[in-house]
Amino acid sequence: MPPRPSGRPADALRPVRIETGFSRHAEGSCLIRIGFTEVLCTASVEGKVPPFLRNSGMGWVTAEYGMLPRATHTRGEREAARGRQSGRTQEIQRLIGRSLRAVTDRGAMGEMTVTVDCDVLNADGGTRCAAITGAWVALHLAFEHCRKMNILSRNPLTDQVAAVSAGLFDGERVLDLDYAEDSEAEADANFVLTATGGIVEVQATAEKRAFSAEDFDALLALARAGTQKLFAAQREAVGL
Repeated sequence: MPPRPSGRPADALRPVRIETGFSRHAEGSCLIRIGFTEVLCTASVEGKVPPFLRNSGMGWVTAEYGMLPRATHTRGEREAARGRQSGRTQEIQRLIGRSLRAVTDRGAMGEMTVTVDCDVLNADGGTRCAAITGAWVALHLAFEHCRKMNILSRNPLTDQVAAVSAGLFDGERVLDLDYAEDSEAEADANFVLTATGGIVEVQATAEKRAFSAEDFDALLALARAGTQKLFAAQREAVGL
């Protein structure tokens, strides 16, 4: 196989670093760095729920996502200046929220809402995957804060969730595509997986040619191995 642009082996993640407590005021926060992609994740707790959950005894976990104007090679317009979010932004923040709710016992939350804000500081591919992985850390820390304050009797998280990309680049199956690979990939997929082996969501797209079921199974295997390393990084970050 020709070398990847980064020089990494096909099955290698970029370096992963998670710095907790990055935001002084949020109940839970972290700055996650995966290669040159950096995402600030902050979890904020409110003692209320959306109208559709009032008097249900159930909590709510949701997410918002955004990119700073110079997170990318050229300046992007602030969505607030346009007065509306792009379809991409809405799709990603809904994905983050679904991923977090898949591993949360909302009945154990009581009627509270946790909003996880994921702000991309630097983008080099895989921003949604980094956001999901970091959002779990921020959410865990926020729940632990509530437990220490006797707001919750236990942490409502039932599992870990993380995400990683895998795809076909130069005819080879590779893990954790950076921008140089993602922009030229023949196919690429984002896998949202749990530590106990569950699949939350898969987003897979053929960019230049259709890929086979055998390719898909191989990419899933790469993603499973990659997320095991992300789960380990999450556990180290939160002290589990």
